Amino acid sequence: MTIAPDKPAGLVAGIDTKSLVAQVVASPRAETLTSISPFTLEPIGEIPISTAEDVEMAFETVRRAQKRWAQWTPKERARVILRFHDIMLENRSASLDLIQLETGKARSDASEEFLDVLLTSRHYARVAPAKLKAVKHRGVLPLLTVVSEIRHAKGVVGVISPWNYPLTLAVSDAIPALLAGNGIVLKPDSQTAFTALWAVRLLREAGIPEGLVQVVVGPGSKLGPMIVDNSDYLMFTGSTAVGRELAERCGRNLIGCSMELGGKNAMLVLADADVERASEIAVRACFSNAGQLCISMERMYINEKIYDAFVERFVARVKAMTLKAGVGWGSDMGSLISQKQFDTVQGHVDDAVAKGAKVLAGGRARPDVGPLYYEPTVLEDVTREMRACIQETFGPVVSLYKVQNDEEAIDRANDTEYGLNAAVLTRDTKHGRKVAARLRAGTVNINEGYASAWGTTSAPMGGMGASGIGRRHGTEGLLKYTESQTVAVQRLVRIAPQFGMDDEQWGHFMALSLAAMKKMGMS
Repeated sequence: MTIAPDKPAGLVAGIDTKSLVAQVVASPRAETLTSISPFTLEPIGEIPISTAEDVEMAFETVRRAQKRWAQWTPKERARVILRFHDIMLENRSASLDLIQLETGKARSDASEEFLDVLLTSRHYARVAPAKLKAVKHRGVLPLLTVVSEIRHAKGVVGVISPWNYPLTLAVSDAIPALLAGNGIVLKPDSQTAFTALWAVRLLREAGIPEGLVQVVVGPGSKLGPMIVDNSDYLMFTGSTAVGRELAERCGRNLIGCSMELGGKNAMLVLADADVERASEIAVRACFSNAGQLCISMERMYINEKIYDAFVERFVARVKAMTLKAGVGWGSDMGSLISQKQFDTVQGHVDDAVAKGAKVLAGGRARPDVGPLYYEPTVLEDVTREMRACIQETFGPVVSLYKVQNDEEAIDRANDTEYGLNAAVLTRDTKHGRKVAARLRAGTVNINEGYASAWGTTSAPMGGMGASGIGRRHGTEGLLKYTESQTVAVQRLVRIAPQFGMDDEQWGHFMALSLAAMKKMGMS
């Protein structure tokens, strides 16, 4: 496969990459990095690397633009995001091509990411104006104390996004921040910067003011601390180890942050599950995006009553998956992103096998498909001394465990420092809800792997424990980018002794008044 067959130099997926890299805040003489397509390891293009001075300049530019943007009404800002939704839809084919080229993922996974941006754009553009309106509260003295809660933008939000979902995690987190009146300094992962730059270009076409969204590119170890030090709020998606470092720095700077971090997600297949349906759900849950998905399943706890039947159907489906490199439809699973990720996956499998695990499907590289392809892999007899048991693999590897009952499944699912996503497969959804409520995970899907919870943009999504802090999506995913301000107006009477009362008489009067308010059912 050629990266851009029959295309002039500088064009990738029909997109002028020179115009994209011009958006990076970097010196004309900046050093560059080469973006590589995982499908072939061929270069896509050169991207300039930002310096410390470039980061400072990016924040200065955004701060100037943000002051004007904050004066726009939420409805005016929402109209821009709705135009972005339409422009993105018009550019669907080019977007999918670029995502595939940069990440190596299957087109179905690229499409899932693309659709998420549409969902997020539409949802927040529709609800933000109402959510950002001033809210009236009952004052300390009803009718006499008039109180309102006003929402102000934080200012400039730093967004640090990873390589695995370069479109949705760059722009879908920026959208609610923009609607709340903030500016954005975005640092996408260097491996997938073109996709993020493409999204920013479409935002500008939609009418985002000049300078409001700035992009810096470079090593996270160098640029990350500078972004935290200049931000008024940080949105980070990435590893737990890096998240801890950035959260500590946010704490020292007294700024808020929201972080979606790692996961070792568990799927529970209960005794009454429909084996055929459950096996189909499990394949998607484990191997979407080649397992390079924070909310994909890496552990499966299967009731002993259906274990053999389920495993037989699941393994058969896994072995039947189609692996195909290149842009276009027809592949069930894409490539790993890099040699580093490939080595991690291979290392986890080799370690497990060396310590006694059994490979039921996969377990080997597929250089005949592509240089970074690894077969979807199913392991059995995995024990705690194996890395694949407790460490996040972030690849197409799942471990199967036989359990006697629901109690054992719940206990073992919760036996991890992570708590991002979980799934319960059962015919009895009422019972499934009871099981879900006992799982220590920010989202739980019943009879789905992750798409039901993730795709419901009106509901919060995030992790417990080492899987992160804060939430994206839902009301919290918007209001976290704001500061609340309480404005109280006191009318007619003071909140102080009056009517000739002394301090003692006033205190007694107020205590009786509060008691009466309680009897009247007032909060």
